[in-house]
Amino acid sequence: MGSSLGAALVAQGNEVMWASEGRSAATRARAEADGLVDVGSLAALVDRVTTLVSVCPPGDASAVAADVTAAGFTGVYVDANAIAPATARRIEALVHDAGATFVDGGIIGPPARHRGLTVLYLSGATEPCARLAEAFGEGPVMTQRVAGSAGAASAVKVAFAAWTKGTSALLLAARALAEAEGVTEGLDHAWSVLTPELVERLPVTAAGTAPKAWRFVGEMQEIAAAFEDAGLPGGFHHAAASIYEALAGLRDADDVDTLDVLRRLVGPPEATGAAEAGRVGA
Repeated sequence: MGSSLGAALVAQGNEVMWASEGRSAATRARAEADGLVDVGSLAALVDRVTTLVSVCPPGDASAVAADVTAAGFTGVYVDANAIAPATARRIEALVHDAGATFVDGGIIGPPARHRGLTVLYLSGATEPCARLAEAFGEGPVMTQRVAGSAGAASAVKVAFAAWTKGTSALLLAARALAEAEGVTEGLDHAWSVLTPELVERLPVTAAGTAPKAWRFVGEMQEIAAAFEDAGLPGGFHHAAASIYEALAGLRDADDVDTLDVLRRLVGPPEATGAAEAGRVGA
């Protein structure tokens, strides 16, 4: 996602820099292919850019912000990660104390390669939000201002993902339960008669979700925190985090088998920690 945002900015005539220090060969290849300029280190990046966009696994968002502010960055810091509103507000306080300007962002959609599929929601100070929207122009990334301060854009993102990624985890868990109980044929019949869309959705969800499940663990935890902060139960998304954690071994897999995905969610009680009810590790 980060590389595609960079590519979208490059396509609009902006110079986009990144720091390759500590990053993988695959990340370097994507950045190079998308026209991003490698400046080597975070220290060099902070010295050369006026706006810094953070796109990382949600669990790392606070640490990245701390590293950036510790390096002396005083420009516009855009946190575009899938984090709870309260997390966004904590990062805003950190950034503000360091003398930088904070913009809250939330990305909905796939990596931005074609216009009409990916939206970057923004909240915070009017002028930096407007400049960022102008930088993306009419390229693949659409921008939308959300009324409110830090946390508003993040709230849109987590509310959206609470449904999309939450129901994907539930679908996989439901089918894994049928697998564990030996009633796959019965569930498939019920789905085919009453909810045929789930028959088609299952393999698509398994193939599209499993290779990225490791990234979704932290996101589900942030969503759970957002629910709890709002006085809503967060247990569903804590469970979704466990579902995705069980699939972390399929990270970046090219060929995903649905049955393999389901079997990774099913195990003996001692493996899942659910001694009496639990064949499904959720």
